[in-house]
Amino acid sequence: MRQAAPVIARCLDVVALELPQRFGDPRASLAEIDRLLGSPAARGAELALLPELIITGYVSPRGHSDLRRFAEPLDGESARRLAELARAHRIALAGPLVEESQGHVYNSLLVFDRDGRRIGHYRKRHPWFPERWATPGDLGTPVLDLRGAKVTAAICFDIHFVSDDAGGALDEADLLLFPTAWVDPPGEGDARADLLPALARRHRVAVVNANWGPSSPALHGQGGSRILDARGRTVAAAPRDPGPSVVRASLRLAHDPPGA
Repeated sequence: MRQAAPVIARCLDVVALELPQRFGDPRASLAEIDRLLGSPAARGAELALLPELIITGYVSPRGHSDLRRFAEPLDGESARRLAELARAHRIALAGPLVEESQGHVYNSLLVFDRDGRRIGHYRKRHPWFPERWATPGDLGTPVLDLRGAKVTAAICFDIHFVSDDAGGALDEADLLLFPTAWVDPPGEGDARADLLPALARRHRVAVVNANWGPSSPALHGQGGSRILDARGRTVAAAPRDPGPSVVRASLRLAHDPPGA
């Protein structure tokens, strides 16, 4: 009788940063990210995820959401600062970019290793309705090798389509990076409470969700950053009190070895 192949297990120490947007003030946003990464709550973690578009902000206090004025190339100032933060804190870092490329603007996520090398680049495939400035992403859904784990990504509204768009990537990955500027209709509760556990269980993938914190404008759905294991259980979540926070968990990621 053939003996079953052993399961390879790997623990990954991950954090989701939750902070309010500061629309049009990248310097203040990056300073707050730097402070949170250097705090005792994040120190020593292996991977940190930032919320969607948190460097520039997602929408102005007056409700304006055209971010083309903040667009930068892949080697622009925002990307350089993210790389510097990864190096300074010796942590793999996934953060946002309003990306300009060949006349198009994308809602993008960049992933840097702890040495500040860019190892991942994802463009949001399904911009939300107010994101008329954003071109739908054309890079597909990557699966990255990061510190012994396989990592993939989806940004906010992508979650409604990701199983159909990228089910193979989710099945292959150990961890889904899910940055958001989440909004729920008033009175309808937290849709992530149903969506994320179901996705985790379906694809046997852990999920780290970094969401924007209570901000100006104040919108339903802000806050509630969380980390789920591959069984769909919430293993860490942001406190209900408003204010910047670090959500941290050590995830046991297990997958069958190649050829098993």
